[in-house]
Amino acid sequence: MSVIAHNLQAVQARIAQAARAVSREPHEVSLLAVSKTFGASDVAAAAAAGQTAFGENYLQEALDKMAAVRETLPEAQLAWHFIGPIQSNKTRPIAEHFDWVHSVDREKIAQRLSDQRPAHLPPLNVCVQVNVSNEASKSGAPLLDVAAIAQAVAAMPRLRLRGLMAIPEPSDDVAEQRAAFGQVRRLFDTLRAAGLPLDTLSMGMSGDLEAAVAEGATIVRVGTAIFGRRSYPSQ
Repeated sequence: MSVIAHNLQAVQARIAQAARAVSREPHEVSLLAVSKTFGASDVAAAAAAGQTAFGENYLQEALDKMAAVRETLPEAQLAWHFIGPIQSNKTRPIAEHFDWVHSVDREKIAQRLSDQRPAHLPPLNVCVQVNVSNEASKSGAPLLDVAAIAQAVAAMPRLRLRGLMAIPEPSDDVAEQRAAFGQVRRLFDTLRAAGLPLDTLSMGMSGDLEAAVAEGATIVRVGTAIFGRRSYPSQ
């Protein structure tokens, strides 16, 4: 068994344990393997171990990696999720090549993604990113703006609103982790009660996935615990 395959098993076991601890079923939580800064061979190793969903932050790196993985594994049915900040001049290739986008935080970006999503592809799955900790340096919409953005996304013909995504300020305190994730969950519940068709809470990473699962996460985004420490600086 490869190191990546072993790590995937360990992460899945953590997810299952976290889910059962709060009387949830493990299958309610999906694992998104964050492969940013790792190569196509690492993605191939994870795919060989059964992982099908991969998250990327950097557009050009992701496009090159997708092409390389298609050459290596032409039959693999992989889902690619864009999880990084989105610049207006990058929306077209994101709309053309990704299955999911977790990081929509402005109506303008959503509109460009909808306008540029090719007609032969299914609608692009979208999560609205919430800046739950109100960090000036962090992407995401302020809590008070999320409802309006979500309503706009839901009305766009080439997008499918799925839910919310959040990256709270890092903390080693489980109570603080749960408090931040709980805010996102309550907003999610409020929007659902208002009639928005949400089914996805994308929150939790290698260091806090247990707290996220306890607060209702349906997707956890894990990189380091699967692939190891990143081998070169982020772009």
